Amino acid sequence: MMFPIILSSILAVAIIIERFLALQVRKVVPQDDVERARKLASSTKLADAQVDELRNSSLLGRVLATGLESRELPRHIMKENVEEAGRHVVQELERYLPALGTIVTISPMMGLLGTVLGMIGVFSAINTAGVGNPQQMAGGISEALITTVAGLLVAIITLVFERYFKSKVDSYVATMEREAMRLIEIANSSRKVLPAAAGARPAGAAARPAAGTQPQRPGALAPERGGRVA
Repeated sequence: MMFPIILSSILAVAIIIERFLALQVRKVVPQDDVERARKLASSTKLADAQVDELRNSSLLGRVLATGLESRELPRHIMKENVEEAGRHVVQELERYLPALGTIVTISPMMGLLGTVLGMIGVFSAINTAGVGNPQQMAGGISEALITTVAGLLVAIITLVFERYFKSKVDSYVATMEREAMRLIEIANSSRKVLPAAAGARPAGAAARPAAGTQPQRPGALAPERGGRVA
């Protein structure tokens, strides 16, 4: 059973290195993307190239770009679109973490199974040849216990990194939720200000005529005087 345990340890090391590289702050929640998304949400004109650039920059940028694309929609629809994008991003953040959890679970079991199989072989040899050499029997038992030690070591080390990555993912998710809600509020505030500014009357607009008066039509004739000229 040492071969499956060694393969599990190699797989765990590969996943740990990959997650360390993937869960960097600059790839998940860079501060530059937060400031850029806030400026775009408060601007009056939004180009598709700017949204695509934000989407491709980081995982947080992907969520905020979805919110920017939906800023003209009602608030609840915009929130649903952002939440849907966030669920996909969380799945990407938690990639390979279930595999680490599986290694944590099965490594001690494989070690225990190896020990049991080794003990069965030792006692079968004792039953066949008797206790002729106690040192040899003790050596066989110690070799059988090595698999348990190896399985426990792999499980303990993998468990430490799994918990670390899960806490890091939870922190990133909380940051994404906070920034997404701020973006929604900024977009709604900008959307309320724009119609109010568009409905304002220009400063040089002509005043309305006073009530009860009628404007004189150009070219209207004056009323004729009473009486006929002789």
